Order: sequence, then C-alpha cells, then structure tokens
Amino acid sequence: MKRALAISRHELVSLRREKLPQVLLMVFILMVSVSGLIGWLTNTTVSSVWTEATQTGLTQAPNPFENVSPLYYSRNTVIYLVLIGALMAIVVGVTSTMRDRKARTIDLVLSRPISVVEYLLGKTIGVAIFLAAALVATGLISWVSISFIVGKPLGFQDTARLMGFFGIALIFLMAFVLLGMISGVYASRETTALLIPISLWSITAFVLPQIGTSANPVSLLNPVPKVSVPGGAFDALNTILGPLSVTEQFKGASGWLLSNPEATGDFTTSIFVVVIAASLGMLTLLLTRRDRIRGALND
Repeated sequence: MKRALAISRHELVSLRREKLPQVLLMVFILMVSVSGLIGWLTNTTVSSVWTEATQTGLTQAPNPFENVSPLYYSRNTVIYLVLIGALMAIVVGVTSTMRDRKARTIDLVLSRPISVVEYLLGKTIGVAIFLAAALVATGLISWVSISFIVGKPLGFQDTARLMGFFGIALIFLMAFVLLGMISGVYASRETTALLIPISLWSITAFVLPQIGTSANPVSLLNPVPKVSVPGGAFDALNTILGPLSVTEQFKGASGWLLSNPEATGDFTTSIFVVVIAASLGMLTLLLTRRDRIRGALND
C-alpha cells in the first residue's frame, strides 16, 4: 500500500504540471460560478417582473420562486458535470496512463518491486484526490452562491443533499476517468486513446437516450429531462438501453438529491448503475497484464 500511495503522490505532482487538465478544470469551476450568477439574475429579474405585475393588477399568481428549493439554483451544475466534467475526467484518465507509456518510464517503474495492481491503484487514487479537490471547490462555490441568492446560510438538510450530490458526482466522474485510463493502457496511438472514450461518452450521453425515447437532442441537455416514451418499440428499447445510459442515471439521482420536482426514475437504481459503472471500470483496469501496460506506442 505504501508503494501505491507513493505512486499517487507522484500522480498529483504530474497532474499539477499538465496544462490541458488544468484548463478543463478551470473552465468547469468557472461554469459552476456562472451558474450561480445566472440563478441569481433569474431570481432577481423574474421577481422584479412579478412585483410590477402584481402592483399593476396584471396578475394574482404567486411569485414563481416563492416555494422553490434553494438547491434549485445548482441544477445546471448537473449538465456541466455531464458535459465538461466527463470530458475533463476522460482527458485526465488518458493522460494519466499515456504519460508513462510515452516517456517509457513505465519500464523503469515496473522494474522495481511493485505490482501492476499497486501501480494502477496508486494512479487511480491520485486522480481521485485531484477530482475530489476540484469538487470540494465547486461545492463551496455552489454553497456560497446559493446562500447569497436566498439571503441566508444554506440549512443542514440542504447542505447534506448538496454534499451527497457532489459525492455521487465524484463516483460518476471516476467512471469516465477509469474509461480514459483503460483506453490509455490499451490504445496503440495517443489520438485513438482520446477518440475511443470520447466516442463512448457521446453514445452514452446522447445516442442511447435518443434510441430509447425518440427525444429531441436539445432536451437531453436539460438537468433532468422528463422525456415521454412513445411506446411500442421505443418502450422496449428504453427498458433495455436505459440502464446503460450512465449520464441519464446520474441526472436522475442528482435530481432527487437536489430536490428537483422534475426528477424521474428510481433513485436507488440510478445510484446502483453509476456505482456499477465505476466498479466495472476499476476491475477492468486492475486486471491489466504487465506486458500490456508496457506496450509500445505506434508513431
């Protein structure tokens, strides 16, 4: 275990030197910050229009934000995780395993008394710490933004739900990290190592939900789209392909944690699918043979 922890510390140092993962990380944190600003502007604008309409007698409807859960303002973070966060995780995963293969330092590392499992486990731990730190930062930004919007500190129950959401987000991102790491180990070219997991991500996020629901692609960009299944063949396909869409399952679990009234699906099933995806990725990675991980790249 000490050797795995040593590898994880080295991985953290390497990630701090990589420019592309850091750029994607900053973009993700920036989008979360903008999400809070958009929520505040929406609240202020709609409430202002409602006040004027009420005073002039144009409406007697209640303020649409009067009974909204404070966690409503973080719902767009779900989409940023599915889009930017998942792509960042793939890039980090591919970079993690491809780095040592390109530099041929993997031969030197595995010449030491360390197993492939310890080596890959150490890298996974290092990446997990990196992503956890990023999610802690985004979680703090979300908590402060929501507290500012509602005019008081977020309550204990809502804070616990927000923490649970970012906890599930870490497992979700690790599933794509592991996908990227597996691709980085088995691909013969660096471009292929990036192309394969990104293609699988696009299939998971857009193709599978469309096949099962005949949904408009734009509706899949909603945090928790309430897509009606037309029935017939689509109903059967949705039953089969629905659990394979990890992104949709993540959105369903996130909607429940963030108190979104539009959340669909079963929370337990959604969590189970996300955890299984990460677990299968971890198992596949740790079963990598020594000769495979030392395979040379094609120029």
